[in-house]
Parts: sequence; structure tokens; C-alpha cells
Amino acid sequence: MKLPLLLLFSVLSLVSATAAPRIFMAGDSTMADKPLDLPERGWGMALGGFFKAEVVVRNHALNGRSTKSFIDEGRWAKLAGELQAGDFVIIQFAHNDEKKEDPKRYADPAGAFRDNLRRFIAETRAKGATPLLTTPVCRRKFNAAGKLVDTHGDYPAAVRAVAAEEKVALLELTVATAQWLENTGDEPAKKFFMWIAPGTHPKIPDGRKDDTHFVAAGAEAVAGLAAKQIREQKLPLAQWLK
Repeated sequence: MKLPLLLLFSVLSLVSATAAPRIFMAGDSTMADKPLDLPERGWGMALGGFFKAEVVVRNHALNGRSTKSFIDEGRWAKLAGELQAGDFVIIQFAHNDEKKEDPKRYADPAGAFRDNLRRFIAETRAKGATPLLTTPVCRRKFNAAGKLVDTHGDYPAAVRAVAAEEKVALLELTVATAQWLENTGDEPAKKFFMWIAPGTHPKIPDGRKDDTHFVAAGAEAVAGLAAKQIREQKLPLAQWLK
């Protein structure tokens, strides 16, 4: 009887070791799920399309959230409470942390912002899961010379510093999206963002000119940049990419 039990244990161990992972996402509106009857898309909605079908993506990102408000509203506690060993958590903030005029969201890049990232990392690891930090995606903002203008100040550097300090994998989306947008060009890049002409969408009758939030093509492009970096860095998730 001992041999069959040992064989069963070995099989179960093998299955557990090769089980498809769950990917959790914590972030802001550029990553978040959006209503399907609107053209706006967060890049987290598109990420699953780059992985094999058995990989589960749980997108907890939400519009308007910073590291501070994500914690204060209990959203991080909810995400952390769902984590299990073997999960991955992709963390992207800055767009709202940088809003000094809003004390409910502002987090200093040299202080609270870094502390909040460290908390996310520590509590993810405590569950046996793996954190991945992501520098924020760029806005479409060009100067008169056709060069992309930085809008995130010290936040990308803060993410890089915490990633290095905590030895966490980093998806460098600030640099990647800047190169992508500059290669595309100012006017052509509008097709990736919420530039909606008046009268072209029933739920946005007056149109919109939004250089922060993506339509489907933009979300898919950014998710593709993230997947490319996962593959190039040979991160554990890479084996599950299509």
C-alpha cells in the first residue's frame, strides 16, 4: 500500500508545482476594468489575452485610486485576503498619488508612496505570492518639438528604488510607453486614447479628449509591452505566456 500512496503524493506534488497561476492586479484607472458598453479600457483588461487560457487574472485596479486610497478604502486588504501561495500581484500606482491637492489620495514619492509599496510587497510575500512592481504608464503629452513630456515627476524613480531595495521584479512601463508613444507620434497616438469625436458614441454624445485613458487598441498595446518584459526578463510568469 505504501508505493501507490507515494506515487499519488508525487503526482499531486507535480500537479501543484505546474498549476496555472492567478495574477492579481492592483492599480488605478489606466489598469482597471471598465464597462464594456463604453470604449475606455484599462490595460489590465487586455493582459489575460497574452497568457494561456488556464491563467486567471483578477483585476482589483480601480479608477482614481492611489496607494493611499487603495489601502484606506480596504481594497488592498480585500486583495491580500484572497491571495494564496503561487499567486502573482502586479502593482501600478502614481497617477493619483501625485495629486497634492487631494489629501485623501496624495502620497509623497519620497515617503508614504514608498512605504505603501513596501507594505504591498511584504503582505504579498507573507501569503507565499510574488509581487511585481510597475512604473506608471505615460500620458500622451507632447511639447512643440514633438517630444513626450514627463508627467510623473519623482514617482517612477521611487518605484525603481523600492524594486531594487526589496529585490522585486520591475516592469518598466514608463520607459516602454514613452518609447512607444514617441515612435508613434503626437497626432497618430490619439487613436490609442479616449479621443472620441462628438456624435460617434451614444454614451459620450459630446465626445471626449482624454490623454490618460486608453481605448482597446491602447490597452492591448500596453499589455503587450508588459508581456514582452515578462518574457525578456524570464520571469516565472513567462512560461504561461502564449
